[in-house]
Amino acid sequence: MNYIREDQGAIIFENDGETLRIEPWGLNSLRVRAVMMGDIKDTDYALLPAPFTSVAIIIKDEFNGSITNGTITAVLSVDDWHKRCRVSFFNQKGELLLEEEKAGGALNKKTRDFKPRLGGDYELTVTFASDQSERLYGMGQYQQEVLNIKNCILELAHRNSQASVPFVLSDKGYGFFWHNPAVGTASFGKNITQWYAESTRQMDYWITAGDTPEEIVGAYAKATGTPPPMPEHGLGFWQCKLRYWNQEELLNVAREYHKRGIPVDVIVVDFYHWPKCGDYRFDENDFPDPKAMVEELNSYGMELMVSIWPQVNLTSENYEEMKQKGLLVKSERGVPIAMRFQGENAFFDATNPKAREYVWNLCRKNYYDYGIKTFWLDEAEPEFSTYEYDNYRYYMGPVNQIGNIYPQLYAKTFYDGQIAAGMDTAVNLLRCAWAGSQRYGALVWSGDIHSDWKTLREQLCAGLNMGIAGIPWWTTDIGGFMGGDPTDPSFQQLFVRWFQWGTFCPVMRLHGDRSPSKPVNHADGSPSMPTGADNEIWSFGEENTPILEKYIQFREAMRPYLRKLMNEAHEFGKPVMRTMFYEFPQDEMCWDLTDQYMFGSDILAAPILYENTYERDVYLPRGACWTLIYDGTKYEGGQIVHQTADIDQIPVFLRDGSQKELIGKI
Repeated sequence: MNYIREDQGAIIFENDGETLRIEPWGLNSLRVRAVMMGDIKDTDYALLPAPFTSVAIIIKDEFNGSITNGTITAVLSVDDWHKRCRVSFFNQKGELLLEEEKAGGALNKKTRDFKPRLGGDYELTVTFASDQSERLYGMGQYQQEVLNIKNCILELAHRNSQASVPFVLSDKGYGFFWHNPAVGTASFGKNITQWYAESTRQMDYWITAGDTPEEIVGAYAKATGTPPPMPEHGLGFWQCKLRYWNQEELLNVAREYHKRGIPVDVIVVDFYHWPKCGDYRFDENDFPDPKAMVEELNSYGMELMVSIWPQVNLTSENYEEMKQKGLLVKSERGVPIAMRFQGENAFFDATNPKAREYVWNLCRKNYYDYGIKTFWLDEAEPEFSTYEYDNYRYYMGPVNQIGNIYPQLYAKTFYDGQIAAGMDTAVNLLRCAWAGSQRYGALVWSGDIHSDWKTLREQLCAGLNMGIAGIPWWTTDIGGFMGGDPTDPSFQQLFVRWFQWGTFCPVMRLHGDRSPSKPVNHADGSPSMPTGADNEIWSFGEENTPILEKYIQFREAMRPYLRKLMNEAHEFGKPVMRTMFYEFPQDEMCWDLTDQYMFGSDILAAPILYENTYERDVYLPRGACWTLIYDGTKYEGGQIVHQTADIDQIPVFLRDGSQKELIGKI
């Protein structure tokens, strides 16, 4: 009786209704799938087709076997009591990377526990042993001041300002990707590591071994895709607020920037420029001539980005047709309302190819044909009013089984349409992401965050973990989204510090709902969404305007360097914002630094993250010589330096004599 066998380059375990399959999936990487009472499914939620890889499979006996692909080996061992298979992973040195938890002997636990649901689906819990000394990074964007996520419990679900991207990197030398878009939980406990899916049809994960974080993240990028080339307008400054509510207001702001000689790459029309959600067009009363608006902006060197929401108001001109054609997310029970905001709304179903085509065709006609090439795909989680994931169903399945894939396919809706329309590449702003989003031109921002210092610190950790999780294009609302009075000196200080840090984010984008709001009425006198207070760089105190302008000009000076970083992201999947250990894995200090980072390989940025702070310590890693950008002072690596930072300064150091042309510009 053979519990373990070989099958066309894969190793198979079968017993008591379970089939486990492990096979090569890229260099030094393995894909592991298991089903209960059925066949292995070839799902391609995020993993790209695997190139052929030669492997070594050894079947020792009916209870023991292994598969080796380059530097990673999976060892299968069947216990002689329950006849359950335990999988362990080793690197090329024979060092243990990760192993499933033991079955538990008399405890009678299952490492792969399929709990049946009516209809043939399962709750799934997969349990691994925990190394208490291990450090873990990645997993996407969570609102916490935490970089090393060991001992964290993370919800595998999207929310406004939370993006679950379930790839984790270990300092032991492996990367692990939970290839399952189900709502669930990842627990990186002291005693066990556990992955849980509320509803699924199979276990599916991918694991790779590597000697450096760069090698591990690069393998994951090859497995799930890299971003396209960044368009030139992604490199400079983006101007936005809540909200430019009519054409003349927007153009007046653009004219003022142009008059002042301040370069703006992108200016934005935010939400409710439409009559109703789901109309997917400008309200002609507020935006009477979009084509002329775009042409004038282009003459200033500015691209126009417009906000798109997936919501479809039940009174929208497109609602009945979309409902009749099955293009909307469906409620499992109750009324067909997924979000209550400015009326009752459903969502278009981005998992449905016909819905993607329908929405893109409307946006092509009503935006793209006017010359608008960049889209702000807001509400990308999507934002269910109560996040009752089990109460909604997509074309691809129940939300609690498939829901995390929504932002990826929302990005695909527009990216595929733009490429088919003749664009060579595209960048679109989204409020959420899942694995694979990056290959559809998704620039993710961190959502409707608060305007305070703690939130600022949380964003730095979020951005670094997003980079590890394979999302190189990432940004925040400079200044935070919720709150902030431009005339308040305390907020002005926060804003200046955030703006300085935003200069060293993958995309430099100003946005926010500033106080106090201003009421706005439709042409018929009925109330519309308000517009926030002014949010242009001259809005935050006369003494601060030159500081902000200096950083925009510095961003322009970095443009050649930014092109290099974006090309590295495109070709190799390298993060633009990099944890210190990504560049210096041999320096033990770098694995625990949460308040400084590498902007590419050449620039070390150490933002000011606390109120009324005008100095800070910066660790300069071993193995490099560092140049202070203020004045060219040189330091040897391997030391902590105490650096001043006046209100117009952010501590920045250049590595090994690189980017010398930037010295003295901030």
